[in-house]
Amino acid sequence: MRHIRRELERQVLKAARNFPAVVLTGPRRAGKTWLLRRLFPEMSYFLLEDPDIVARLRADPQGFLDAVRTPVILDEVQNVPEVFALVRSRIDREPRRTGRWLLTGSQEAPLMRGVSESMAGRAAVLQLYPLSARETPKVTLLRGGYPEALARPAGARLWFASYLQTYLERDVRAVTAVKDLATFRRFLALLASRHGQVLNKTDLAAPLGVSVPTITQWLGVLETTGQVLIVPPFYENLGKRLIKSPKTYVADSGLACHLLGIDSAAELAKSPFAGSLFEGFIAAEIVKAQMNAGGRRELYHFRDEQGLEVDFVVPGRGGSLALVECKAGRTVMPAMAMPMRRLRDAASKKRRKGTAVNMFLVHQAPKIQSGTEAVAPGVRALAWRDFLEEM
Repeated sequence: MRHIRRELERQVLKAARNFPAVVLTGPRRAGKTWLLRRLFPEMSYFLLEDPDIVARLRADPQGFLDAVRTPVILDEVQNVPEVFALVRSRIDREPRRTGRWLLTGSQEAPLMRGVSESMAGRAAVLQLYPLSARETPKVTLLRGGYPEALARPAGARLWFASYLQTYLERDVRAVTAVKDLATFRRFLALLASRHGQVLNKTDLAAPLGVSVPTITQWLGVLETTGQVLIVPPFYENLGKRLIKSPKTYVADSGLACHLLGIDSAAELAKSPFAGSLFEGFIAAEIVKAQMNAGGRRELYHFRDEQGLEVDFVVPGRGGSLALVECKAGRTVMPAMAMPMRRLRDAASKKRRKGTAVNMFLVHQAPKIQSGTEAVAPGVRALAWRDFLEEM
């Protein structure tokens, strides 16, 4: 996967030219270290998971950093959070010098606390997700986007199993005091079985014999470490009684398939989870495109108490909206567009005249069958790769 260019590269280079420090966060094994070392091959590099380096840094932090040749990459800084204050003091001595400190971290919650407390105004914060389908055609619904799983697809099952074990043993325990890892592992599998559903914490807590506050805490751990994507409801006043709970997805479709015991394309095609997995895959790809462009994550779902439901609502420039309906099958019919058309009509009555509301029916047909002609008035039916290329 070494030849693949990451879409976030432009934002990283821009940030390094304009800020004294750049903080790159994201899930473990998403490719943060590889990206920085490829973009800045001449920089000094220290891995703050190396026991010797951590010991030296904690024994004499001032002396260690005084000896560091900048610019420098400090990798996995969440392991030594006191680094932030020390780096801040050095930035403040020469605030106009940019691109001197590049920091990475996998555990976003403690890392972000350090940034907000010590690096406010001094660091650009960017987030790197696993590979997107726009970056490489190797990304698929079955395998997801983690570089190592894609590089060795024959060993993907073992890689995901090892990843889960590492994640449970290191990241989860580092972020919060999970006492029963076996129950937490069952929680992950249960959450995968609720992939794409409206969040019901009681429904998750009961089978595991834990409390709702525990579920809330565990979901927070998964979200802040980039393992779960929580899509909030679209709250714009449309004169409807809305479902106000978010929908949850395992962020990487390959990991979701692994948790559900789906190991082949044939199993995926027959799985009752195929539709929700495809929906979550498109959700993750939309978020990757937004973050890789240096934007904010803006993705919502819509559902009201009368049963009107649209998979995703994506705000755009000038107050525009994109309504997205995901269909895992290869047959596209006009009736599939009806929920979007109804929501479009309701939104048009409440929004400023002339504001665009675009509608997309995203499906799994091969690219050659994808059409730009409307499957229904105002609705474009696109194969998923074509849709992602237009984002």
